[in-house]
Amino acid sequence: MSNLLIACRWTFVLCFAVDPAAFSIAQGPAQPPVVTASSGNTVVLDRVEAVVNNQAILSSDVDDEIRLAVLDPSRIKDAVLTPKLALEQLISRALIEQQIRQEDAQASVPSQSEIDARLEEIRKELPACVRFNCASEEGWKTFLDGHGLTPERVENYMRNRLQILRFIEQRFRQGIRIEPKEVETYYRETLLPQYVAGEAAPSLDKVAPRIEEILLERQVNVLFDDWLNSLRKQGDVEVLDPAFAAAATQNHTERGGR
Repeated sequence: MSNLLIACRWTFVLCFAVDPAAFSIAQGPAQPPVVTASSGNTVVLDRVEAVVNNQAILSSDVDDEIRLAVLDPSRIKDAVLTPKLALEQLISRALIEQQIRQEDAQASVPSQSEIDARLEEIRKELPACVRFNCASEEGWKTFLDGHGLTPERVENYMRNRLQILRFIEQRFRQGIRIEPKEVETYYRETLLPQYVAGEAAPSLDKVAPRIEEILLERQVNVLFDDWLNSLRKQGDVEVLDPAFAAAATQNHTERGGR
């Protein structure tokens, strides 16, 4: 089994090592929301926040991305994924998924057994899940309900992440080496603080292979930084919500207009 795929035991949200404002953002005309009439009143059902090469990203997609952030063990405890950052992640992911479809989508599709194995791992070892006893069906249901998630949505999310990680591995992984000292530092400074008092944290020996894969994924992300920025420059990315577009433009200016 590919080593990089094992990283999904711990990391489920791809945090790209690129400047999120480094792509050209064209603020399009105000996008009308999807509406319906109810007893004479107009009710907004959803809204298009951005378009990536004719693929719409909806407000509901942004909300969903924020809910799924609980599955990311690298996120600082109690930190909230902002809508702006969630949209940036969705734009990057849309560009990569489009590229996968253009090249060979089937080559990167994970098997059901791989997906099931990752789900079993997250239920047993994700720090945010330990306190809910997610290894049990009742605990898993409580965890999902509490975060507005469903088993089907999490499984689809896992399938997409595994597919993207496999694609990235095939392009960028070779030649990367993770030193033992890097693994120890991550264990001490990042993993252990995620366990509250009274919770038994796994030993370094037990989780070292998984930590190594997290660090490997980070370096892979750095290597494909230029590639992703190139996709953004070549593609057509429009942020239609003025609030998101203004925030991205400000971020771009603060970073020196890179």
